[in-house]
Amino acid sequence: MAAELRDSRSDPAQCTRTAPVAGLPVTTAKWCARQGWPVHPLAAGRKTPVGNCDACRGPGHDRARCDCLRAGRWCHGFHAATLDADRIEQWWGSRPDLGVGVATGPADLVVIDVDAHERALPGRDRLLPGIGISAGIDLTGLANGFHTLGVLAALRGAVSPAQDASTLRVRTPSGGLHVWYQAGGRRWQCSTGSGSGRALAWQVDVRARGGYIVAPGTVTRAGAYRALGSVREPAPLPDWLARELERTGHLAPGAGTAATGPRPVPPRARQAVLAAGGGEGVARRVLAGVLAEVAACAGVPEGAAFSEKLNRAAYTAGGLVAAGHLTEAAATRALRDEAERARPGQEGRCGAIIRSGLRAGLARPLTPGGRA
Repeated sequence: MAAELRDSRSDPAQCTRTAPVAGLPVTTAKWCARQGWPVHPLAAGRKTPVGNCDACRGPGHDRARCDCLRAGRWCHGFHAATLDADRIEQWWGSRPDLGVGVATGPADLVVIDVDAHERALPGRDRLLPGIGISAGIDLTGLANGFHTLGVLAALRGAVSPAQDASTLRVRTPSGGLHVWYQAGGRRWQCSTGSGSGRALAWQVDVRARGGYIVAPGTVTRAGAYRALGSVREPAPLPDWLARELERTGHLAPGAGTAATGPRPVPPRARQAVLAAGGGEGVARRVLAGVLAEVAACAGVPEGAAFSEKLNRAAYTAGGLVAAGHLTEAAATRALRDEAERARPGQEGRCGAIIRSGLRAGLARPLTPGGRA
């Protein structure tokens, strides 16, 4: 992609709504990291990860003890995925020919990968696993994953994910489609095709824990992965589709069902500002406002645009730090406290968003009531 539709640093509210359209992979990687999506390099011109080094290719190599991963190298594909801005700059700055992959599990994503390959129709029992299709039903015209996913959605009285304009959708070079959703903290698992194992539908794959997806904007020899429409943020996984994924074995054993009840919203934003040592008057109110938005996400487990709000709060705090209204240490502490209350157990993801937002904000001192 040539450039971002808009520089999200100059307008942090756009961070989750604009994306690269075709150009520098380092721009794509940084944009993904700002969304809280860990990234890793893909081989030049391909959609597969960069190959391991010689040591990691050796027989009996133990990935869990891999020195390459500990040293911040890209061996082992999505297992090396990172949100670290310096590492991203190091990887793609030195190798601008590499593509960008997103580790879907750590990113809390589930992506429906719809294929449109020319292949012979399989047996009726493999079109929609677990759903019988009688011999009396005419299958003329059913040819790809768009069709099987559409049939599944129609059976459930729902809109096909391929037609879901409320979420990020990415057209693939082969004519397929990647439909991105928030996993909602549930441990969804990957699947490929519709064989005898875990599967959603024929020519429909699922990318979740234990896998990765090609980032929008990545260009391969076959073409570019281009986002459709104007939506650049994954929507919450639809309830009907979550039920189908659970029915077809995509929920990790022992994962259980995610809690759906609202959590109380603690009135802590003001206290966080005081603890941060925020300046008097307008500056304090500005910080309190963005922290309150983060705190309010505690009452909405899914679909609250939490990443966007935390990024905006960090960006704003960074601008206030740069203008001398509070210290960076105090700002980081306040942001981490509110993020932990809103999304407990996601310290790594939240920390990366905070660091990225603060870094961008520090470059643009903020004078409340004036211009950055």
